[in-house]
Amino acid sequence: MKRFFDSIRSLGFRRGPRRLLGGIAGGIAEGLGINVWLTRLLVLLSFLLPVVGVGLYFLVWALTPWQDESIPLERALSSPR
Repeated sequence: MKRFFDSIRSLGFRRGPRRLLGGIAGGIAEGLGINVWLTRLLVLLSFLLPVVGVGLYFLVWALTPWQDESIPLERALSSPR
């Protein structure tokens, strides 16, 4: 599993430092060099797609590293119960 999460980190996408909620749109905008508000609008429009928009957003949220390189899904899987 560590190899999988390391490969995600190597992609270079991080949650945006100028985040409103999860930071996903900010990270996409920063990574692609486009306007953050346009990206946020496109993400909101994707929510109109049944299940796909919201489901994909939560999947990306769980796999996108924070600025400190930690990944929420990795932390959830490795936390002691």
